[in-house]
Amino acid sequence: MACLELCKEVKFKEGQEACTLDGSVDWDGRPAIRAKSGGWVAGSIILLNQGLATLAFFGVGVNLVLFLTRVMQQNNADAANSVSKWTGTVYIFSLVGAFLSDSYWGRYKTCAIFQLIFVVGLVSLSLSAYLSLVKPKGCGDGKTPCGTHSSMEMALFYFSIYLVALGNGGYQPSICTFGADQFDEENPKEGVSKVAFFSYFYLALNLGSLFSNTILVYFEDEGMWALGFWVSAGSAFAALVLFLVGTPRYRHFKPSGNPLSRFCQVIVSAVKKWRVQMPPSAGDLYGVDGKDSSTNGSRRILHTHGFKFLDRAAFISSRDLDDQNHGLKNPWRLCPVTQVEEVKCVLRLLPIWLCTILYSVVFTQMASLFVEQGAAMKTTIANFRIPPASMSGFDILSVATFIFIYRRVLDPLVGRIKKSDSKGLTELQRMGVGLVIAVMAMVSAGILELYRLKYARRDCTHCEESSSLSILWQIPQYACIGASEVFMYVGQLEFFNAQTPDGLKSFGSALCMASISLGNYVSSLLVSMVMKISTEDHMPGWIPGNLNKGHLDRFFFLLASLTTIDLVVYVGCAKWFKCIELEGRSQEKDDQDEFRV
Repeated sequence: MACLELCKEVKFKEGQEACTLDGSVDWDGRPAIRAKSGGWVAGSIILLNQGLATLAFFGVGVNLVLFLTRVMQQNNADAANSVSKWTGTVYIFSLVGAFLSDSYWGRYKTCAIFQLIFVVGLVSLSLSAYLSLVKPKGCGDGKTPCGTHSSMEMALFYFSIYLVALGNGGYQPSICTFGADQFDEENPKEGVSKVAFFSYFYLALNLGSLFSNTILVYFEDEGMWALGFWVSAGSAFAALVLFLVGTPRYRHFKPSGNPLSRFCQVIVSAVKKWRVQMPPSAGDLYGVDGKDSSTNGSRRILHTHGFKFLDRAAFISSRDLDDQNHGLKNPWRLCPVTQVEEVKCVLRLLPIWLCTILYSVVFTQMASLFVEQGAAMKTTIANFRIPPASMSGFDILSVATFIFIYRRVLDPLVGRIKKSDSKGLTELQRMGVGLVIAVMAMVSAGILELYRLKYARRDCTHCEESSSLSILWQIPQYACIGASEVFMYVGQLEFFNAQTPDGLKSFGSALCMASISLGNYVSSLLVSMVMKISTEDHMPGWIPGNLNKGHLDRFFFLLASLTTIDLVVYVGCAKWFKCIELEGRSQEKDDQDEFRV
């Protein structure tokens, strides 16, 4: 109350709101004062934290496929599958982090705890590599083979990398949403900054991985794996300390309780009333007038048409009236409209989300088959050897370039062409553009593989650098992937954050990461199916240990075809989608067509 009085006093003296309007609070649970919390001060701390944490994560992830083949002695197909499963697990854990964040812990506590787990996992991995895995010293450089490993050493290695997966996965969806929380979208100036934050967040993520994909990858490629892992651990620890230093400045949103129980209540209530005759007007539904319709301070969601069966959960029956007269309330029989609309919002998001999974199958090739393709090309330029995994640096440069081009050139240009107040392409339109560019990336990779095979020695043993075609020819496919990320993943982050209810913001970010997770699992499944089918009749298959005897180009063209089909389905889903309508923002209803493709 004291903070509210202070806000009113400042408003009276200065003629402006002192407190945020979106319901955010400070560390002590009082309404957050705009001038003393959040904004770009807190946002910049979170961006730096994300950059350092990403450096740490990709210090392990980007070269993991080579670590598995050179140190752990796995073949190409098994290593690619292992990386896909590990990366998929990272993003599956994002759902765990999002659930705890939205339901019980809040975003700040979730970020702090999972970052600590992340640091512990990296330290364990560094010790494992230093003490037992990289033996003899310097092995794993592609020339010196490593020795065999005991079951205990293998168990410690997998425990460590999956602890890293748990820490990073649980932290990622919460830190993205927590950063967006630092900007009050009800304030016009901060609302613009909030949209910009997602682009800068993804840029920070990529700049953080730039060091990993160049410097760290070079040392690891030369056999200095333990050093690379120790640098990652140090970077993760620095990120954790920086995050804690910014504590007094952060804005917070209170967790809104278990969303699973709220969802189940709506389904059960609707099923119980499946026989009732619904009124023609939605004005008679429970909570449509704003009374008892919000969840723990969250903004009220206006009633929408569609999924009308769920509206039965908000229908007030004679039994419900009788219970109310006796002061009783049964949430398993009667749910407010806002609670019903939460379920509708999630159901509308699912088709869009499913269409993003195949894009993630394309994206994951950059950390597996692109690296293996690069290792089979000429990697020496003027006596300097380019580590195949470091080629993803061109993906990062592409991301940075296209973020600038989009925000400074394309976005204003499209706005002028539309001759409206629109800020250019909508989130759904950008995601569609991302799918188109992803198809171009796979076509580029497939054509390059055809030419690589043309200049390859097929009688080689290990087949590293077996083609005279320079690895620099991979730049177009990496650049295309980077451009598609700017449109797909940045648009996806903005879209799911904007279209999820207040009590499910972390869940919205987790959906983005879960699509990457399932993309990795689908990629692993697809590789296994392709190898099983293509190795019949004693054929080497499309992706054998010796790529010169396979047809990796066919796999890339297969992905291009599947992504094209996915694009067609996505356009249909995007045309069907209806955006969320929040109280106080119903004027945006007239702009809903801006979300169409």
